[in-house]
Amino acid sequence: MGRGIAVVFAFAGHQVVVVDFKEREAAAFEALAAEAKAEIRSTLEILSRIDLLPPELVPTIADRVTIVPRQEAAAALPRCDVIFEGMPEILELKQAALAEASRLAGERPIIASTTSTILVDDLSGSIEHPGRFLNAHWLNPAYLVPLIELSPGRLTAPEVTARMKALLEGIGKVPVVCAARPGFIVPRIQSLAMNEAARMVEEGVASAEDIDKAVIYGFGFRFAVLGLLEFIDWGGGDILHHASRYLVEALGDSRYAAPAIIATNMREGRIGMKTGQGFMNYEGVDLAAYREQRLAAFASALRAMGLAREPVA
Repeated sequence: MGRGIAVVFAFAGHQVVVVDFKEREAAAFEALAAEAKAEIRSTLEILSRIDLLPPELVPTIADRVTIVPRQEAAAALPRCDVIFEGMPEILELKQAALAEASRLAGERPIIASTTSTILVDDLSGSIEHPGRFLNAHWLNPAYLVPLIELSPGRLTAPEVTARMKALLEGIGKVPVVCAARPGFIVPRIQSLAMNEAARMVEEGVASAEDIDKAVIYGFGFRFAVLGLLEFIDWGGGDILHHASRYLVEALGDSRYAAPAIIATNMREGRIGMKTGQGFMNYEGVDLAAYREQRLAAFASALRAMGLAREPVA
């Protein structure tokens, strides 16, 4: 993940320092640094081959990344504006690394953990000046996936979250802010979906190949254009309410039950676009133009997948 993040910032014109925080002999570090630089250059060459980067810029961008050993952290970290911690998902290991990094860096740099599992407030106690600390969860591959989930903690200063959002937006990413809860946003949603897909294979509902086709050409296709909550509003929360009740009864499993907010929205008339309110507010929105814009995005996705066909005259 650290190397992927380095690619992202170097691509966007920033100078990047990757600090190897593991104690190594000089020869071992040199081997690691050479391997990391080769991986970064290889990633940039792939981006060039898939038409995201002119090939002549690969060396320029690769040279923006410097890799230094732990012994040079005291000189490197205070010069940084933002520090991303990318240690393995072991609480004690991250706490120790963050404590040392924050001490060496001084109070100026923003510090963010890239953890995918550990709550921000379980890490912030290790940070000197914890107001400048938050979690920033990147999704692999970091150099392609736009989304970054920001999770500020109890002690995070609001201006730090705002600065991080601005920085990420400035390099072309799409940051979202979520509360300090286990699983962020995407891991919570995708763990349910992946487990359900595996369960359907287990139950003999369909083959693995057909389930994945259904996801790519149906589920994923729609939600690449419409958000999940926007999709509820598009069809109406009442449809989800009744469909969920049917699945609970037909499959005999309460995991398909709709949350209370769906029934509450129905009682209060927030059914979706047809009532002007749902999870989103559609009051004053030109719904015909809005639908056409979304349908145009679906058409673009069809063309990108090679599935758009000419009509039969």
